[in-house]
Amino acid sequence: MKLAILGRWTDRTDLGVLRDFFQFLEAQGIQFRIHHDYAGELLERDPKLKDWIDSRVFSEQSTLKNCDFAFSFGGDGTLLNTVRFVGPTEVPILGVNFGRLGFLTNTLQENLQSTTLELVKGMFRIDSRVAMSVESDPKGLFGNTNYGLNDLTIHKSSSNEMITVHTYINGEFLNSYWGDGLIIATPTGSTAYSLSCGGPIIHPNADAFVITPVAPHSLTVRPVLIPDSYVISFEIESRAGQAMVAMDTRTELVNEKTEIAIRKADFRVNLVRTISSNYLDNLRERMMWGKDRRN
Repeated sequence: MKLAILGRWTDRTDLGVLRDFFQFLEAQGIQFRIHHDYAGELLERDPKLKDWIDSRVFSEQSTLKNCDFAFSFGGDGTLLNTVRFVGPTEVPILGVNFGRLGFLTNTLQENLQSTTLELVKGMFRIDSRVAMSVESDPKGLFGNTNYGLNDLTIHKSSSNEMITVHTYINGEFLNSYWGDGLIIATPTGSTAYSLSCGGPIIHPNADAFVITPVAPHSLTVRPVLIPDSYVISFEIESRAGQAMVAMDTRTELVNEKTEIAIRKADFRVNLVRTISSNYLDNLRERMMWGKDRRN
C-alpha cells in the first residue's frame, strides 16, 4: 500500500503520535510520501523528524497517481485543501482529525495505526461526494483549481452595503437576491455556512445543490433546492463595484461585472470511511441532537 500524507499544523497535533505512526508505516512495509508544505511545518517544530521526511517529500499532483490513499492530517479546512490538491485524480482521501469539530474527518490521530490496518485489510468503504466547479467571464477565477467540495459564496466586500445577485437556472431567471450575499452549497457543504444561514441539511446521496441567501432584505426569500445537473449563473450589482467570492477555503475579490456560473464538477471526491462509520450517527453527534438536559 502507498500513501500520500498532506496536512496542516494545529495546536492539537501530537508529534509523538506522528513519530510512532511513521515508524509503524515503515515496520508494516507501507510506502508513504509527505507533501512539502506539511513536511516544512513538521520539521520546523521537530527537526528530529528529518530522517523520516527528507527522502519522502513531494509537491506534484502527479505523485498521487501511484498512491492508494491520501491522508489529510488536520481539521475540516485541511481536508478541503486536500480535496483541492487531489482534484480530478479521485484518489480516496482519509480525513484524520488533528483539529476541533472534524465533521468531514473520519478518524482521530490516536487511532491512526488501527485505522490504517483496517485499510490494509480492506475494511473500509468509499463515500463518493459530488463537487462543484466554477466558471467566470473574465476567465481565471480560482485559476486551475476552480472546484470545491463544500460551497461557493458571493458576498459583499464592505460592511456598510448590500449587494444584488441576479440568479439564473439553466439561463432562466430565478431571482434578484438583495442582501449580504448568496451561498450555493453541495450536500456536503449543506452542514457548513449554508446551515448557519437557515439552509437545509441535505443527505450526501441527494443529487441537489441548495441556494441559500445571506441576510436577505426580503423576509420571504428562502433557500431553494435544485438538481445538481443544472447550471446556476450570476450577475452582481454592488455600490462598491466589487464583491467577495469564496470557494471552500479560498477567497477572491472580483469586479461586479464578472459573470459567474456554477455546475457539477466532472469528477467525484472519494472520502474513505471505516466500516463502523455512519453518516447519520456522525450527523447526530456533531449536531448534538438529543443532548438536551431534559433527555
